[in-house]
Amino acid sequence: MLESVLERERDQLPLWVPVALGCGIAVWFALANPAWWLAFLSLCGAICLLAVGKGRHLRAGQALFWLALLAAAGCALVWYRSSSVAAPVLERPLVTIFNAEIERTEPVLARDMVRLTLRTGDHPELPPRVRVNVPLENAGPALQQGALIQLRARLMPPAMPALPGAYDFSERAWFEGLGATGQALGPVTILRPADPRFAITRYRQRLSSHVQSQMAGAAGAIGATLATGDRGAIAEADAEAMRRSGLAHLLSISGLHVTAVVGAVYLLVLRLLALSQTLALRFRLPVVAAACAALAAVGYTLLTGAEVPTIRACVAALLVLVALIMGRSAITLRMVAAGALFVLVFWPEALVGPSFQLSFAAVTAIIALHDHPRIKALFRLREEHPLQRAGRFVLSLFLTGLVVEIALMPIALYHFHKAGLYGALANIIAIPLTTFVIMPLEAVALLLDSIGLGAPAWWLCERALAGLIGLAHFVASRPGAVTMLPTMPVPAFGLLLLGGLWLCLWRERWRYWGLAPALAGGLMIATTRAPDIYVTGDGRHVGIRSERGELAMLRTRSGDFIRAMILENAGVASDAQPLEDWPNADCNPDSCLVRLRQGAREWRILATRSRHHIPVLALSAACRRADIVVSERWLPSACQPRWLTIDRNLLSQVGGITIDLENRHIETARGWTGDHQWTRYRAGDDRGY
Repeated sequence: MLESVLERERDQLPLWVPVALGCGIAVWFALANPAWWLAFLSLCGAICLLAVGKGRHLRAGQALFWLALLAAAGCALVWYRSSSVAAPVLERPLVTIFNAEIERTEPVLARDMVRLTLRTGDHPELPPRVRVNVPLENAGPALQQGALIQLRARLMPPAMPALPGAYDFSERAWFEGLGATGQALGPVTILRPADPRFAITRYRQRLSSHVQSQMAGAAGAIGATLATGDRGAIAEADAEAMRRSGLAHLLSISGLHVTAVVGAVYLLVLRLLALSQTLALRFRLPVVAAACAALAAVGYTLLTGAEVPTIRACVAALLVLVALIMGRSAITLRMVAAGALFVLVFWPEALVGPSFQLSFAAVTAIIALHDHPRIKALFRLREEHPLQRAGRFVLSLFLTGLVVEIALMPIALYHFHKAGLYGALANIIAIPLTTFVIMPLEAVALLLDSIGLGAPAWWLCERALAGLIGLAHFVASRPGAVTMLPTMPVPAFGLLLLGGLWLCLWRERWRYWGLAPALAGGLMIATTRAPDIYVTGDGRHVGIRSERGELAMLRTRSGDFIRAMILENAGVASDAQPLEDWPNADCNPDSCLVRLRQGAREWRILATRSRHHIPVLALSAACRRADIVVSERWLPSACQPRWLTIDRNLLSQVGGITIDLENRHIETARGWTGDHQWTRYRAGDDRGY
């Protein structure tokens, strides 16, 4: 039976090539130990030998052989990539004066700063590549790619995840070759101006500034994003509204934007050239138009920063253009698989990032939906009344948006702990508005600016962008617009992805077997209890969840970033309360003692919150009365609580901690990340956590 099914699905088997490669990459990230990587490669080799020996004449045996071989190749590929990008990392915070060459300039106007990626050369105290934020008042127009500068800065090692499942910047920094990040202190001195030949970054900045000068406020910021990929000027309130309304994909230059550019250039060139009878008769105009569209796709990708989603979309667009030239079907899952394979071969680390997952999940879901025979029959072109045609178009947009929301929801919940619920409805308006109104108007305005007549087009574009932003805020403010979820278990996320891929990549009825792992993953999420206590890796910030699901913070002056991060990981939509305002908390300037009831037991949690000296006798007495003690200090051995001591000694070994009191289950940041090259935990044994 399996042989007959695989025979009927033989055209779908190549779609699993990037999936198999991605499985090997995911295993490398999950195992986080060279011994385990070698064991995995050995296991894959054994499976290959078994498949060759027992099933080389069977399609199932051949599929198993290639699955194991590609998984091993993925593991080896990301292992090699991780070693090849290895660079020194700063060991401890440092304030120093140094010279550096600017490699990249990224304005972040919403935070009043410019972000510089610098090459420090042979500086003995610094890594060869660092990233520094320069306040806007100290950032002049001469801070361009290629300029040599001198500055004083406070540098720190790349931040590791503050909590289990939180964002791990140290991983991203490792693959980008960043050995430190920091803040510039004082003015920046230009030692050598930038070479004007390296103009693409400067032109990108000038274009972004020009767009923002033509349209005020949020409209200018989002208009600059669509033109150059520069999201630095978007206010956090607008960015949050776009995320909550399911429209955040419009701010990431990817398939929608590249498709609009390629389609517009292709049709424009084709129609203009077809006006000439001589050209139409002597040349294959679709080939010429496709070549111009390909150049436009590459140029737009470079102009917008060449991020992974844009590269993926550019590769996909080029494949579509090649298919059009060859007379083949262009929009297929094979095109998506080829794009995914291209990205994974050159940037295997992209697999674990939300950008790659969201981008490919959306495109795969869209194509799988419209490739279904019933959907094809429903939306195929036919002679009918214009109102009926418009109704089918709206229905197509709604179904597409709904399927995309379902496909993206587990990924958004896993990475960001939140997902919009009304995105399908919002996108019915937002996608046509962006594709057919905003982007064409912006392109026309830029062209008309060359002769000084762009003002009317800019005014119309600003009104359209204002409508898009208003839509985002309206949808985001509706009751129930966003669902929040605490940190999702990795096995549950894996089951959801497996189920989704199984549903999308097969055509026979056995595709519905994918519902089983998807439902199992959903059940695992529904039955996973949220932690009661959250302790960041530095021990300074503690969040405690009440019986009603509310969260209270130990330090009332926690920064917005820390507070938002803990709330997101806890899956709490409301703001955190000060711990001293809780009825079951007894706080003084040095510590808080919290009584928290879970089930039949009352837990007593003691948390310190000052650097003042506490007498050992008083501290040891307080520890004995508590079940859990949390402190950013090194606690003396005399501090012996009834269950657990969380101090600087333990946190330096395992990172941030979450605790489920009902099940007495402890998660650590180290348990999530493992001991990869970019982690910097102190040697110690965290077994049992």
